[in-house]
Amino acid sequence: MKTIVCFGDSNTWGARPDGKGRFDLDTRWTGVLAKELGAGHRVCEEGLNGRTTNLDDIIERDRNGFTYLKPCLESHAPIDLITLMLGTNDLKDRFHRNPGDIAQSAATLCDFARNLPVGPDGGRPIVLMMAPPPTVELTGFASIFAGAGEKSAQFPTEYRNWSGFYNLPFFDTSEVIVSSPLDAIHFDADQHIKLGKALAVKIRELLG
Repeated sequence: MKTIVCFGDSNTWGARPDGKGRFDLDTRWTGVLAKELGAGHRVCEEGLNGRTTNLDDIIERDRNGFTYLKPCLESHAPIDLITLMLGTNDLKDRFHRNPGDIAQSAATLCDFARNLPVGPDGGRPIVLMMAPPPTVELTGFASIFAGAGEKSAQFPTEYRNWSGFYNLPFFDTSEVIVSSPLDAIHFDADQHIKLGKALAVKIRELLG
């Protein structure tokens, strides 16, 4: 049995861009991934709305991805592979972060995770660094995410650069999906399905 942990924010949790809760398991990209990988694979969803890479949010409490990462992974061990897709919430205007800092923060989380003894037989897991897709024209979250469009447009380049610096496997989601025009941040149902299927191909390659 191969265990895959998907660590992320509301787009890993499966938040609907129309604000009506969460997509069902068969629609969420994590559920699609599990179905595509098939028997012999266990996909563990670890998505949390508002989760940042490594920032404490004074408005949305307990959303720091770094502080929860170690106990989360230890609870799922042994783990063969971890996907980490974070950074969209770091775009919030109150954090004043540039895209390079966001991408580097995501990379340091991946590097930390792959050095934990949570893999098979106490070894190290594979960690796949995922760049979130850029946001599109903001609607409902325009004031909170002011400037996010321009910053997130640099995610593909910055995340690729930092994944290379840390020698991490990399997946650019913008090559497969786009953010929803409904709220500019979350994924529509068809995009979840596309992402899950594309990731299954990448993960099979990484797991050999």
